[in-house]
Amino acid sequence: MPKLWTDTVETHRREVRDAVLHATWKLVSEGGALAVTMSQVAAEVGIGRATLYKYFPDVESILRAWHEQQVEAHLAQLTELRDKSGDPAAALAAVLGGYAKICWHRTRHGVDGLEGVLHRAVDGVRGVDRLHALFTDVLRDAAGAGAVRSDVAPGELASYCVHALAAAGHVPSKPAVERLVGVVVAGLAPIPEG
Repeated sequence: MPKLWTDTVETHRREVRDAVLHATWKLVSEGGALAVTMSQVAAEVGIGRATLYKYFPDVESILRAWHEQQVEAHLAQLTELRDKSGDPAAALAAVLGGYAKICWHRTRHGVDGLEGVLHRAVDGVRGVDRLHALFTDVLRDAAGAGAVRSDVAPGELASYCVHALAAAGHVPSKPAVERLVGVVVAGLAPIPEG
């Protein structure tokens, strides 16, 4: 098969898949996760149900793929924040603040029934592991630069940070998110000797 043909077919498949994800999220946003059917998704995308089933076996699979796409985008955003920062302490502050804002924004745009579907998704676990690894790396670098306490292992601090900052999803405002980040950063401060 010629390369041009292969590239064209792969591009088409990717575009259809993306259209399915987008259409499903639109339908879920309008009516809730539990109300969406494969027929509705196919109609929204403008493809037949048989074609849709070639891509996904059910709505839950589409939502898991959409969730995985969101997780990837958030991890890329946090990695970019880390990489743009000038030093380990700035990278830590950027990643912590970025994650808290993601948590706050996510709960503001939640959809009825979606959390239950996504919590059953195995794909989310990989995202959590990668988030923990990113936090661990940033904390290790900050500890090496003397910006973070060194009496607790970076992996343990990463778990603390991920869970503490998830609370940003339950605070009432962006200033409250910033205060939460400040409390977490203060808890990471090096312990004075003496």
